[in-house]
Amino acid sequence: MADSAPEHPMFNVLRSVSTDGGVSRIGRITLPKRRPVDTPNFLALTSRGVIPHLTPDVISQYTELGGTYMALEDFVEKSQKRIEPAVYNTKADGREILHAYTATPAPLVTVLGARRHPAVVAPMGNGKDYVSIYTSTGFQKLKTKDYHRAVDRLQPDISIPLADLTFGYSHIRTRLPNAKRQLRMVERTEDWLAEFIKLNTAEEGLGAAKPRVFAPLLPVDYPTQWEYLNRLAQDYVEEVSGLAVYDADILPNLREYDSLSSLPRLSMDFITSPHEILRQVQLGLDVFTVQFINSASDAGIAFIFSFPPPSSENSGEISPLGIDMWSKEHRVALKPLAEGCECYTCSRHHRAYVQHLLNAKEMLGWTLLQIHNHHILSEFFKGIRAALAIEPSTFERDCEAFSKAYELELPKGTGERPRARGYHFKAEGGQSRINAPAWEKYGDGGTEDPALAGEMAGLAVTGVSAEGKETPLVPDADVDADELDKKGFAEVDR
Repeated sequence: MADSAPEHPMFNVLRSVSTDGGVSRIGRITLPKRRPVDTPNFLALTSRGVIPHLTPDVISQYTELGGTYMALEDFVEKSQKRIEPAVYNTKADGREILHAYTATPAPLVTVLGARRHPAVVAPMGNGKDYVSIYTSTGFQKLKTKDYHRAVDRLQPDISIPLADLTFGYSHIRTRLPNAKRQLRMVERTEDWLAEFIKLNTAEEGLGAAKPRVFAPLLPVDYPTQWEYLNRLAQDYVEEVSGLAVYDADILPNLREYDSLSSLPRLSMDFITSPHEILRQVQLGLDVFTVQFINSASDAGIAFIFSFPPPSSENSGEISPLGIDMWSKEHRVALKPLAEGCECYTCSRHHRAYVQHLLNAKEMLGWTLLQIHNHHILSEFFKGIRAALAIEPSTFERDCEAFSKAYELELPKGTGERPRARGYHFKAEGGQSRINAPAWEKYGDGGTEDPALAGEMAGLAVTGVSAEGKETPLVPDADVDADELDKKGFAEVDR
């Protein structure tokens, strides 16, 4: 297909490099009031509008983030105490409401979607004219008209229209819905995109500039969404500023659509390791939502990978992608989390201190891990851009070296994670609790503490008795008070 390529001033492709997987490219996204975002790059994923464990001042001082992804379902819970969600009543003082309400630093780009990423599976699924969203007060129905009204009020920099997704799509390549359901997904998504664009067009010139629209590409095979892509390239391309790609494997088929080639591509695919990021960069994706960074920090994992890998790691020995900060070997290790890392955590603290914080369940421990891991990922993308920019490009060679130098999967944390926010998860039958109960009946499934047993019996237990080394003194029924007094019963140490 040879559609003419319109100009899209928000994204400029600086260089393209042909690879075995496709065409990789470096570029720059420029939006009003925001810091330019050099691509390839990544967006931080938020929870209730904030990046877990990172406050706005920490983000500004100790990270190099270009933007964040937020979900509308995190803000629109129903409440009997107020008529509409609090986010809509924010006094922005000249700022965009979404930036003001979440205290997002002004230079960062905000991307708004209906659902968090990855999303909780909705038991009832989506309907003909709505998607099911999971708020802190339960599931709700969200229609395109309501979503557009929210986007118009919150003013994110980029919005992703509703898409009919069968969430749990992290396993999309092995768990595709049936062909009839896939076709219905495409039809609904196209209808919702057309309605969203129509609402946008109807309000042009009535107020502030409209957020850029990134059209969703679904996690179904190319023939199923072929007609949708044609309509997108021919009828909607003038109203679309980018593509939100839910399955990176569709990228090779986009070469047939010249009018879509100049659009930035946001990966909403499920990414579990830096190896998958490199594969998707080779396919031609520009911006990434990286799920594993928050989960790794929660698990106590510190990243130690770099791109390209150090030459010493090309000797045949495979290195881990990260280290488990709960491991006993870091208990007295007075060295940085990653050798040569210049992040705030590594330049001011050491492994033993971070493990101490984790053991003490201090929030600062996970904050320091988040600062470090975001820095490592920012440096990773800098390395990718440098490898693509150099002439001749060393990107493919560096990708091959990276695959040989590092393990395929991130290590699993062995310690206790911070308490999970319950509304992020939907319990299923037979599933164990994600959070350990804060209180439980004493003695169930274990040996009772003799010191506590004595206290419960009304006895003062001190010294070795409190450590369980002897049985607390229990008087016989025929012993009088004078004899107990001589034996020192119930004396209190001063």
